[in-house]
Amino acid sequence: MRIVRGFPDERRDEVAALFWQAFSGKLGRVMAPERRALDFITHALRPAHAFSAETNDGRLLGVVGFKTQKGGLVAGGFSDLARSYGWFGALWRGPLLDLMERPLAEGEMLMDGIFVDAEARGEGVGSALIRTVIAEARALGMKEVRLDVIDINLRARALYERHGFRPAGRIESGLLSVLYGFHHATTMRLELSPR
Repeated sequence: MRIVRGFPDERRDEVAALFWQAFSGKLGRVMAPERRALDFITHALRPAHAFSAETNDGRLLGVVGFKTQKGGLVAGGFSDLARSYGWFGALWRGPLLDLMERPLAEGEMLMDGIFVDAEARGEGVGSALIRTVIAEARALGMKEVRLDVIDINLRARALYERHGFRPAGRIESGLLSVLYGFHHATTMRLELSPR
């Protein structure tokens, strides 16, 4: 396995499908139908805000996105939503998706989605991607890496804890739990000591 920065444009469809496989349970009610969701994600992906894991012969194993003040992995705006869903579809989806956004503090990097192919889970892909994001945050002089993990994803939370992330707050989804399929998310932080 090797970790590479970003991914080539010809991999956009593959990365979008892997993203949807991982997050459709959370985003499906807002972003469905799948065909339109994949169209939006494919065009909104920003490879400069990602690292990919692949086999030596080039098979995609997983991707991790990160967000800084300069942008994140999926960075589509209203016009991108309208292109995929039409104006009416964008009008109601945009505000609901905006509710999932949280601002970044100075010196904070957000681990903005990690997704591993189902066939590659348990092989250390997620750990390798997490270590890469932490190294990138250090290289950029960040003070901490933050992530949010939903209440039903206990396996992911355990993985993050093994890498030093600690719970630092809880976000209740309230009435939005009907749309997003989870009741709360835990904010986890990893403080980076200066080198």
